[in-house]
Amino acid sequence: MPKAPTTKVDFNSLKAPVGYVPGLGRGAAGFTTRSDIGPARAGGIDALKQAGQAPGSKKGGDDESALDETKFDEFMGNDAGVFATGEYDEDDKEADAVWEKIDNFMDERRREAREKRLKEELERYRAENPKITEQFADLKRKLADVRADEWEAIPEIGDYTLKKQKRMEKFAPVPDSLLARAAAEASTAGGVNKSIDPNSGLASVGGLGGIQTPMGGAASTVSDLTAIGTGRGTVLGLKLDRMADSVTGQTVVDPKGYLTDLKSIKISTDAEISDIKKARHLLKSVIQTNPRHAPGWIAAARLEEVAGKLVDARKLVMQGCELCPNSEDIWLEAARLQTPDNAKALLARGVAQLPESTKLWMAAAKLETDDTAKARVLRKALERIPTSVRLWKAAVELAEEDDARILLSRAVECCPQAVELWLALARLETYENARKVLNNARKAVPTEPAIWITAAKLEEANGANQEQLDKIVGRALKSLSANGVVIHRDAWIKEAENAERSQPSAHVGTCRAIVRCVHCMGVDAADLEGTLVADAEESLKRGSVETARAMYAQALATFPSQPHIWRQAAQLEKAHGSREQLDELLRRSVQFCPQAETLWLMAAKEAWMGGDVDGARAILARAFAANPDSEQIWLAAFKLEFENNEPERARALLAKARENEAASSYPRVWMKSAIVERELGEKGRERELLEEGIRRFPSFDKLHLMLGQLEQRCGNTDAARAAFRNGLARCPNSIPLWRSAARLEEEAGGNVARARALLDQARLKNPKNDELWLTAIRTEQRAGNEKAADTVLAKALQDCPTSGPLWAEAISMAPRPARKTKATDALKRCDNDPFVVAAVAQLFWADRKVEKARSWFNRAVTLSPDIGDHWAHFYKFECQFGTPEQQAEVSSRCAAADPHHGERWCRVSKDLKNAHQGAEVLLRRCVQDLDTLPPP
Repeated sequence: MPKAPTTKVDFNSLKAPVGYVPGLGRGAAGFTTRSDIGPARAGGIDALKQAGQAPGSKKGGDDESALDETKFDEFMGNDAGVFATGEYDEDDKEADAVWEKIDNFMDERRREAREKRLKEELERYRAENPKITEQFADLKRKLADVRADEWEAIPEIGDYTLKKQKRMEKFAPVPDSLLARAAAEASTAGGVNKSIDPNSGLASVGGLGGIQTPMGGAASTVSDLTAIGTGRGTVLGLKLDRMADSVTGQTVVDPKGYLTDLKSIKISTDAEISDIKKARHLLKSVIQTNPRHAPGWIAAARLEEVAGKLVDARKLVMQGCELCPNSEDIWLEAARLQTPDNAKALLARGVAQLPESTKLWMAAAKLETDDTAKARVLRKALERIPTSVRLWKAAVELAEEDDARILLSRAVECCPQAVELWLALARLETYENARKVLNNARKAVPTEPAIWITAAKLEEANGANQEQLDKIVGRALKSLSANGVVIHRDAWIKEAENAERSQPSAHVGTCRAIVRCVHCMGVDAADLEGTLVADAEESLKRGSVETARAMYAQALATFPSQPHIWRQAAQLEKAHGSREQLDELLRRSVQFCPQAETLWLMAAKEAWMGGDVDGARAILARAFAANPDSEQIWLAAFKLEFENNEPERARALLAKARENEAASSYPRVWMKSAIVERELGEKGRERELLEEGIRRFPSFDKLHLMLGQLEQRCGNTDAARAAFRNGLARCPNSIPLWRSAARLEEEAGGNVARARALLDQARLKNPKNDELWLTAIRTEQRAGNEKAADTVLAKALQDCPTSGPLWAEAISMAPRPARKTKATDALKRCDNDPFVVAAVAQLFWADRKVEKARSWFNRAVTLSPDIGDHWAHFYKFECQFGTPEQQAEVSSRCAAADPHHGERWCRVSKDLKNAHQGAEVLLRRCVQDLDTLPPP
């Protein structure tokens, strides 16, 4: 059945929906023609979106507009379309900061590993691909040792380069016709005038003008060039003859000066000439634009001087003087460019134009060669400028003492504010007149501290006591403060140091007065003690001993109960003062600090070193009264008697100490008691004291060690072994006990295996101890096991890679060719170790490099002066290569250092035969030990 007809919709009659654009669905964009007015809409959908007419868009420029997804944002990435409408607020900023910290933390965790990996790769690459310079570095270092004669003996290398060999030339006989023709040409060319035409460049004959060239043209050119050279020589000879003296026949040409002038000629490059021309043009415009501008004329003249045109420079500067007569700089520049005589006349014109210019008068005085003429010029200047301090000082310097006094009297009237003139006049006057001068100066310049300080120095030089000087400085501070002068403490301390260093004699009283008056200015009471001590130390570093002494005196007067200040003051007196001053200071110190044991000991030692043994005993007796239970004082009293060969008095003193309840509780008292009995040869009494001491102090390792050594001297090996065993059970960390026990097993029964086992056990209980490793190495060496010693040394260096004694042993054990390499490795590991430095010094000694060896030995004893072995090596070296003066210097330095350590030094010093010997005697016996015995 057919469909019923329906009503057809006429879309053309309907209104288009909002936002409808014809053809947009099939991709057609708007277009324009010539008939349209205005531009067409560009961009299609983009334009509609901007206009807000596209489907899904809102009018009015809403924030939630659709965005183009093809745009890529560097911060947001492809999500820009999602988050573009959001605002970046404080929460977003905080979140970004948190994530940035996390990123930095993660990067920091990986940075160390990354840098380490990069460093390893770089080192590996450099090791696999070394530079040519690195490969030949060792050979280059050896060139430093090549002597001059060896260098000259090196043969010259020949020329072995492949060069093209010349082919053998072949000659053919010349036909007779050619020879005849050449002879005819030579005969005709003799009377022809040959010349070179610069326009044609060809050799022409006669009047042909370069049009016709003769057949002998080549020969003619050569002849012409030769003639040119001859002509140049003739011209030079004429010039030299013109410069000669035609009357006497003697030349006035100085050959050396002539050559010097030739060398001094400056050949300017094109660029420099161009720069000079530009500068000349610029300065010309400057002086033409403003001819009254003196610096422009000066610059133009200096430019011509640099260009070598001195005459032009003088002309320019003279024009400047005419146009700028009131500028002193241009007059000075003109005088500088002129000769001395012309400069005098020029400066005369200048001072006539500018009579008030001090610089012109001084320049005119400098041009005079005679002091009288200079003084005359300066006096003329002072007539015109009586207030110039510079002119007065120059005039006074040229005058005699009496004339200078007169000049200064007039100078201070004309220049009352010039402090230097007042002080100079005071130095030239007598004492009474100098006081008047300084009083007048103080009234004229009431704000100048130098006048008051000079007054104090004057009074001190004329016998004033310290109290008077203190009053002068005190009045100075009050007067200056009243006149508004700010008192700076540091500046016044500097003035005190200057007073101490003043010449010809030091003004110590003025220095002390200044320190007494300003020491507490501007310093809080809580900081005063530390400030005074610090200022004293700084002054001492600058070499101002009296200032430092005055600072310590004020500190002690303010804080008399501080022992550390007394100790520092005593150190100062010991280094820079006399023995009387030191004794007086220590006597006062123990009065104010009777409980300070160190001060008592210092006082007793200084009395003992001064040879006053009875005085030292009296000081220690007073120290006992003040500190009856002090271990240090008991031991000091024992040492005084023991070192002065009074063993019986020392024994009685120690017996009294053992009866004292407090003193008997000190293990060192029992040890010293055993040492006295050993000195007297009482072995039984020594054993009793040691056993009693061990019973009282079982953990004091030295008592066990002394007991074992006593039994070893008596030949009781089993008892010595038992003593060492008991000591190790109580003191497992005592290294000397382990070493002595191992040495006992090695020497008594030759049981190296037992000694080795003891040392292994010691290293287990005391790991990373270089003394135990060194003992094990020496044990293997004494047993003749060199390979085992090398093995132990390698393990020791792995366990203690920075041990100086082990590296020194490694250097000595290495084969001779490998010692330098081993020394280099040791210095890399421990550069400033005295053992390594001494080992390197011995290497230079073996190579006969005397100066280097002396320098390294000196460095070793400076690094650690308490090691006696290094002093012994140094002294032995000087005995072989040094002078008697150098040997005496090393011996005296060793005595001053008083060393107590070192393997050989301890073996020598603890020998009973060397008891009570000084450091110099021990030094010589230690040198004998080096020559006769192996290391312990």
